[in-house]
Amino acid sequence: MFDAKRLLDQFMGGQGGQGGQGGSSGGGDFLRGAGGGALAGGLAAILLGTKTGRKLGGEALKLGGMAAVGALAYKAYRDWQAGKQPAPAAPQQQPQQPQQAPVPMLPAPSGTPFNPSTPSEQQTLARHLLRAMIAAAKADGHVDAQEQARIFAEMDKLPLAADDKAFVMDELRAKLDIDAVASAASTPEEAAEIYTASLLAIDVDNAAERGYLGMLAARLKLDDALVAHLQQSVAAATGRPA
Repeated sequence: MFDAKRLLDQFMGGQGGQGGQGGSSGGGDFLRGAGGGALAGGLAAILLGTKTGRKLGGEALKLGGMAAVGALAYKAYRDWQAGKQPAPAAPQQQPQQPQQAPVPMLPAPSGTPFNPSTPSEQQTLARHLLRAMIAAAKADGHVDAQEQARIFAEMDKLPLAADDKAFVMDELRAKLDIDAVASAASTPEEAAEIYTASLLAIDVDNAAERGYLGMLAARLKLDDALVAHLQQSVAAATGRPA
């Protein structure tokens, strides 16, 4: 039976991905990479091709999977509702300055759209987040038929259940449909999470990806200030500009 939450945990790394299928050999190490960073290896690296994705660190990595997405979106959403201004982006290269201590990241409260309490709600949200991440990975157009064949071959090396593989294959083969990704959001909070997951799936470095995120934010009806908070939240957790 397809378990979207488990697959999302494996996709992102962190503690959530260290369950029964977290063991690995060769390309199946879901937690490899700098500091065990999420999106550094395994399924995420395969989907992202030559890109490294964004690496979660500190408290976000400890949470892992859906909990990390929820925590990042929840913090940004709460700050936006409180009328706070997004923190300015820190310069990328300042080796002469010591790094600040990481800010503790709190999980989103249970029973909220950021952290559903029932298994069925968790599965639904995880499925929506996975679809958003795979769509974002396709946004720059590099996942063509030849690339899909390579991805499917590499996926066979990973400890994935047959249903998990089938889900990823179906999503990769499907035409990129930003409206389908956005229409999955049933609440403003879920819209914020879908955007957060999309931000995590790609390291924005070209016009196609920037355009995709801009259109997604519009389709999700996200306030510009909230988008800025979400981008800042992800940038702070990954150490990469949004």
